[in-house]
Amino acid sequence: MEVKRDILWRVYLCYIAVALVSLVVLGKAAYIQQVQGTHWKSMSDSLHEKIEDIEAERGTIYSEDGQMLSTSIPQFDIYIDFAADGLTEKNGKRFRENVDSLSLCLAHLFADRDASAYKALLTEGYNGKDRYFPLKKNISYRDFQELKKFPLVRQGKNKSGFIAEDRSKRLNPYGALAFRTIGLARDSFKVGLEMTYDSVLRGKDGKRLVRYIAGGISVPVADNEEAEAENGKDIVTTLDVFIQEVAENALMRMMVQNQAEHGCAIVMETQTGKIKAMANLGRRAEGDYREDFNYAITPSEPGSTFKLATMLSLLEDKKVNLNNRVNLEGGKWEINGRTVYDSEEHTESDVSVKEAFELSSNVGMAKLVWANYSSRPSEFIQHLRRMHLNVPTGIDITGERNSVIYQPGSRSWSATTLPWMAFGYNIEVTPLQTLTLYNAIANHGRMMRPYLVSEIREEGATIKTFEPVVTDEKICSDATLQQLQECLEGVCSGKEGTAQTLFKNSAFKVAGKTGTALVANGNKGYGDHIYLTSFAGYFPAENPKYTCLVVIRNRPNAPVHFGASVAGPVFREIADRLYVTYIKSGMQAKPVAGNDSTQFYYTGNAADIKAMMHGLRVPVSAAPASAEWVSIHGDRTSASISDQPSPAAGLMPQLKGMGLKDAVYVCETLGLKVNIQGKGKVVSQSLLPGERVARGQVIRIGLDASM
Repeated sequence: MEVKRDILWRVYLCYIAVALVSLVVLGKAAYIQQVQGTHWKSMSDSLHEKIEDIEAERGTIYSEDGQMLSTSIPQFDIYIDFAADGLTEKNGKRFRENVDSLSLCLAHLFADRDASAYKALLTEGYNGKDRYFPLKKNISYRDFQELKKFPLVRQGKNKSGFIAEDRSKRLNPYGALAFRTIGLARDSFKVGLEMTYDSVLRGKDGKRLVRYIAGGISVPVADNEEAEAENGKDIVTTLDVFIQEVAENALMRMMVQNQAEHGCAIVMETQTGKIKAMANLGRRAEGDYREDFNYAITPSEPGSTFKLATMLSLLEDKKVNLNNRVNLEGGKWEINGRTVYDSEEHTESDVSVKEAFELSSNVGMAKLVWANYSSRPSEFIQHLRRMHLNVPTGIDITGERNSVIYQPGSRSWSATTLPWMAFGYNIEVTPLQTLTLYNAIANHGRMMRPYLVSEIREEGATIKTFEPVVTDEKICSDATLQQLQECLEGVCSGKEGTAQTLFKNSAFKVAGKTGTALVANGNKGYGDHIYLTSFAGYFPAENPKYTCLVVIRNRPNAPVHFGASVAGPVFREIADRLYVTYIKSGMQAKPVAGNDSTQFYYTGNAADIKAMMHGLRVPVSAAPASAEWVSIHGDRTSASISDQPSPAAGLMPQLKGMGLKDAVYVCETLGLKVNIQGKGKVVSQSLLPGERVARGQVIRIGLDASM
């Protein structure tokens, strides 16, 4: 019994001790919560507060004609701190007095629920004393400005509890237009001008104090001063939206037609070196095309467009003149165990040097270089250096790669390197380098550095201007220059020129050179017969305004693969459009016609046009019964109707005179992507009437309310 009593006594003692400790713990907890609660809450807040960056607004990228190419659109997420002092004081009097009118305003602004639903939502958040209640996300700047005028909200964030978190969404208003040149703006991956001028565009972030609450959410401390962010500066590019659209559309049509792998088209302003367009298209696995890589600044074997450099070297060293004769050996010549082939058969073998160039004879160029430089190949290489083909052009965009020029005596140099270099093999240069060389010939021997940005602006004011830069005042003598220009013009207009058919009946003279290079298919070698076709030139030949280069890599075993048949038509389309739009129109005075309300010109649906004319009692000639879209012109006494191509035929109809609604309907029926400028009726279109179009092309529509 004594042992049992002793055990029970110890158990009771332990029980009493546990009970006392529990009472102490509960008492202490109550004391901390009720008496010291405010102190510890403030301590907790101070431990969970942090200085946070405020992201600066990124600058805008503009085209030279003032169009936005890449810009940041502000968006706002709206939260409410229902535990804010301004809402909780006087037992929530401020909230109750404003909730009805606030709900009504929110319902009218967002139109996603009625006023009673908004009141229920706000009341639920208030009753729950939610510190970070999500009201609305991704609202526009315009809606945010309207929201700030609403009841309760206009009293300020301290009294209303409203918290606005702003962020920017990067937007390319013209979609994929020049997308690889303009670039992307992502935290981990930037390319193009977005990357090159990132330090200018991104600005300087600000600072603010935030408090972290449940769920790791940060809330700005309302009564803390913020260090304002310094917004980024804007840049103005040399790109012209119209020229870019023309280049991309022309390139796209040929890429689709020939099922090509990738291609690029570059347009340079001859006298300044400004890049007016840089289109890069690559074929995706799905079969469509997009700007996936900047092929314009990536080196490859140039093919026959490189023969201009060969001719410059020969003429400048006075090794030959244009009247010297060269035997083309029937288009086949063996040298050091290998055979040089011409891509096409020739009717004559004994030709002049000029004719060999116009015929784009590989044999002719190889024989001339071998005969004159085989003993001292470094002389030929030195000419390439003087043409600056051994170094990047220096264009202001990140990613331009170095050319590949083999040096005599190096491990890469062989007995056939020199003759193959003569016609654009065993050497790699970028399309932009080739374009820069051709532009120097067009620009009287003056080589200009290509560039893409002409100004940096801050709040609309120009703070820095980039002027044209001369890389080389004279790349060759005037005598050589004249002979080279004669050769390039002969290619496009001479009897034997490889591009004479392409430019037959052209309204203006073109100087240029075709190129066709057989390239390897990776590790598979040359068996797949993949050709890199190109055309480089300038126009008008007598007074050049633009220099242009088109390079297209064809699919394996493409039936059409010559430069004059693939790249040439793209060049021709670009040149024709620019000549009509900028050059020809610039030479002629445009009469200024006053508005005449008695005359009109409209385009629209045939049934609608007839109904309108009938209602106005204006006599009108009959339109073809099958016409869906028509144009009508005349005055208040009579009118005549002419039919327009149907979108169903895949032809671009006349949009001039249409209202925006009809124009967008027609374009979307054709599968086109529409860019709109102005307001009113259509006065211009970047795709010409009657032109065959492909789905996915971009069309720019100009509107004018005065028409």
